[in-house]
Order: sequence, then C-alpha cells, then structure tokens
Amino acid sequence: MTLTADRKLFEDCFMKTFHIAVIAGDGIGPEVIAEGKKVLATVAADSGEFAVEFTDFPWGSEYYLQNGEMMPDDALTTLKNFDAVYLGAVGYPGVPDNVSLGGLLLKIRQGFDEYINLRPVKLLKGAPCPLKDVQPADIDMIVVRENSEGEYANAGARLYRGTAREIALQTGVFSRVGCERVMRYAFSLARREKKTLTSISKGNALGYSMVLWDEIFKELSAEYSDVETHTLLVDAASMFFVKDPSRFQVVVTSNLFGDILTDLGAAIAGGMGLAAGANLNPEKKFPSMFEPIHGSAPDIAGLGIANPLAAVWSVAQMLDFFGYAALGAKVVAAIETLLVEKKTLTPDFPGGTAKTSDIGTAIIEILRRKEL
Repeated sequence: MTLTADRKLFEDCFMKTFHIAVIAGDGIGPEVIAEGKKVLATVAADSGEFAVEFTDFPWGSEYYLQNGEMMPDDALTTLKNFDAVYLGAVGYPGVPDNVSLGGLLLKIRQGFDEYINLRPVKLLKGAPCPLKDVQPADIDMIVVRENSEGEYANAGARLYRGTAREIALQTGVFSRVGCERVMRYAFSLARREKKTLTSISKGNALGYSMVLWDEIFKELSAEYSDVETHTLLVDAASMFFVKDPSRFQVVVTSNLFGDILTDLGAAIAGGMGLAAGANLNPEKKFPSMFEPIHGSAPDIAGLGIANPLAAVWSVAQMLDFFGYAALGAKVVAAIETLLVEKKTLTPDFPGGTAKTSDIGTAIIEILRRKEL
C-alpha cells in the first residue's frame, strides 16, 4: 500500500492521521512491536487528538533468506510517504550481522538522513539497577548520537583477500556539516531543558576525526555561551557512566561511541528491555524511525516472554516527535507505574511471570486509570 498526497491532505482537514510503516523484523521483534502498536492505537483513540494507521512490511532476515535482500530495492521509495517507521529488530542466525544491519537499519538511517539518534538513559522508579546506592534522580540523561556518518559510514577497503598480506581499511567519515548539525541539536536541547551538555570524543588518539569534532564543539560552545559544557574522553566517560552517572544530563557523541555508551547506559538503567531509541530527521523531510534497541533475541523468540517495554518507550518518543510530548510523558509514567506496582512483569525482572502480550494491556489499564 502506498499513500497519496491528496489522501493525506483530505485526512488532515478532519483529524490528523499518522501513517506508520511497521517493520517488525526478526526474532522477538513482532512480539514486542505488537504491544507498542496496541498502546499507540489506544493513546490515539482515547486522547481524541489524532489517529494512527499501521502498514506492515515483511522485511528482515526471513525475507533475506527467501529473496536475497533484507528489503526490496524500492523500499525507501515506498517508505518515504509515511510519517514514521516503527522497527522491531533485525538479526538472525544464518544471516551475517553486517548484512542484516547494512541491508535494512543503516540503509534507512542513511537514506532518510536520520542524523540524530536520541536515546534516553533514565532510571525509572522500580527498575533494577546494578549500581550501589544510586537513586533514579542520579541516572537521568539523554544521549544525542551522530547517526549518519562517523565510524558507520562504511568507507574502506579489503586488499589482498585470502593472502597472508590481507589488509582491511576502515575509514571514519567526519564532516563539518555532520558534526555541527548534531551538536547544534544537542546544544538546543540542553538550552531548552536548562541542562548541561557533555561532548565525548577521543581527540588524544584520533588526531584527525576527533580533533575536528573537538574544535567544532569548542566553536559552538562560544555561540551557546548560556549552556554549561564539559568534554570527556570516551574511556573516562565509560568509567563515569558507572561511577558517577549523575554528572551527565545531555551527552553528544559520535556514531560508534554513542552506540557503545548507550548500551552501557541501558545496563545501568534497568537493562536492555528498557532501552528505546529514535532515529530522527529533525526537518521532517523524510520519516523518522523508532525502535527498541535490545536486538532480536532469537533464543527466546516465540516463547512469549520478551520484554516489550522498550518498544512501548519508543512509542513515547514517537509521540514526542509528533508534537504530543504530554502524551509521551504519560506513556513513560505508565511504564514507571508498571515497574513500581510489580504486578505485571516479564521474567527478565525478578519475580516476573507475565507474558509479552500482557504488558501492553497492563500499560493501557494504567493509562486509563490515570485518566489519559
């Protein structure tokens, strides 16, 4: 199914309808995405402020095994008329990770210029934390990760394949435009939220790419003089994520460092089952993409025990981006209530016995109880 401009214009004259392309993907992806869809559809219906329409696409590793590609050649053309993409997970045994990642996730991120990756690292009340004597207020940051170039630009070469002289060259791509726009987004966010901003790089060892990054951050710091700024090397930042996470409020960093640090952040903020991510094209020239970042977990696929809270949290991020921040905040608050009440939790939480399909229903009950 494709959308026409006339149809969207007609619908917008009455009630805004957001058209969501759903790529549930591999492993537990379909299970967790089903719960997110359930919550988003209920929020739309109960609020009366907008409507949603989902269109499902069967792309992913199973599609690759049948067709030799993760998604069709014209997939971006098909997706570009949607308001957002809701992605479950990609990756499955028998399909190389570079194929599953490069053939779908990175292709969408780069093809739609989703140059902002936004990942909340927030310890909700009731969520387990492996750190001693840490309170929810101590872990409350947002990581702004450059999402279109850097180390994931996939520029390089393999030379002398299969010989003793084989060489792999991997080139990070750091442009002034790419660095500056992600930093401006982070500076604007810090200014709006009245929070500090920390830049994380590795300029002492990466004398070209990260020195450019550091220089641009210094230039912009003078322009945004009202924002309190800090800089850290990535190894020191990794240590402080564990020893003193309260020092971070808004963080801006490169593609690779952001990927690693946000997984560490998820580990200290309740686990990967609570890790959500947004891939944003802030200008809305192309659709943005929202996803749980826990991966496909094929070992538990089909057992009905996967934790869908990250998929639900990514729905909250979608609501924020669509301009319904208050509704997004209510969804996150409902997740927190679920964790505090401990009545309906999946087995990855202590004492949890609920099925995946129970969680969306429980979140909806909480939202309605609190009068969404």
